[in-house]
Amino acid sequence: MKDGKLKTVYVCSNCGETSPRWMGRCPSCGEWNTMVRDVVVPEPKSAARKAAGARPAGVTSLVADRLSSISTTEEKSRIVTGISELDRVLGGGVVLGSVVLLGGEPGAGKSTLLLQLCGAISRQHEVLYITGEESTRQIKLRANRMGTFSDSLLILCETNLEDIREAIQKEKPAAVVIDSIQTMYNENVSSAPGSVSQVRESTSVLMQIAKGMNISIFIVGHVTKEGVVAGPRVLEHMVDTVLYFEGDRYAAYRILRGVKNRFGSTNEIGVFEMRDIGLVEVENPSEYMLSGKPKGASGSVVACSVEGSRPILLEIQALVCRSNLGIPRRTAAGTDINRVNLLMAVLEKRLGLSMSSCDAYINIAGGIRMN
Repeated sequence: MKDGKLKTVYVCSNCGETSPRWMGRCPSCGEWNTMVRDVVVPEPKSAARKAAGARPAGVTSLVADRLSSISTTEEKSRIVTGISELDRVLGGGVVLGSVVLLGGEPGAGKSTLLLQLCGAISRQHEVLYITGEESTRQIKLRANRMGTFSDSLLILCETNLEDIREAIQKEKPAAVVIDSIQTMYNENVSSAPGSVSQVRESTSVLMQIAKGMNISIFIVGHVTKEGVVAGPRVLEHMVDTVLYFEGDRYAAYRILRGVKNRFGSTNEIGVFEMRDIGLVEVENPSEYMLSGKPKGASGSVVACSVEGSRPILLEIQALVCRSNLGIPRRTAAGTDINRVNLLMAVLEKRLGLSMSSCDAYINIAGGIRMN
């Protein structure tokens, strides 16, 4: 094959396995219907050799550090943002040189949360906010609703990854926000922005920048209808921290949950309330979860769930009624439906309650999910 000739491959969106032809099941991870068509242009051999010998951004020569000389003090390894709910989920603050992936439904407030994060960090350090979805004027209008921001916050509207690399090397900020990774474009990859190859290669370049220049990078990722970050599954393995911003766009409350964190616990959650001035922290989630609960109502109990380092009181609502269907309907919001079926089987076996012909509806009030 000649250099520069188009090549069609199929890439597994779950594990990144490539194949010259489409297959219903990925031979590597065994998932079904995950092979996505992608078009790539092979790099010339000279360019490939040059890229193979390239060093990460900001590294002029390879120098090995002695383990005893590496500082691990909080002042030199983390940035405390002052947003306590976010700092708790991150494990005590933003780790320098880390790459954080933030996913969530459209309209959940990902851009709002990161803009507030930039405003908090810009009081101490310089921050670069790079957007590929909005104009600088749109970001300014949102910032005006939130309050005043420091002059240390820089806004750049760009999608070309090479131009972004030059801007980061020029400004040398302490933190960078990429909104979003699906809009970034790497010239060395011929496929369209948002494809499996573009997302994987763009994230790899950003990781080199973060580790080489000791810059914290936050990446916004779109989610699929299944609720996972769009793109290859290997994306979540590449980054240091994966956060999900949960909540209905029409509801007032949002939950920030960590599903992966190399620098802290993944059991912590942060609760925010969406207002006209932006996201406001909910310091006492139990009070919010139980607010408006009627006293003495049937089908409602209060349970205690430990999320990370703090207990949270939750209201569990349940309704069981006779079914007119051949197969009873069982639905659960906030908990596992298989757990509900198990509990109903135990009640029928041990207490003698006839529940095999009943519909069951279980809900965890407030949008919290209990595992």
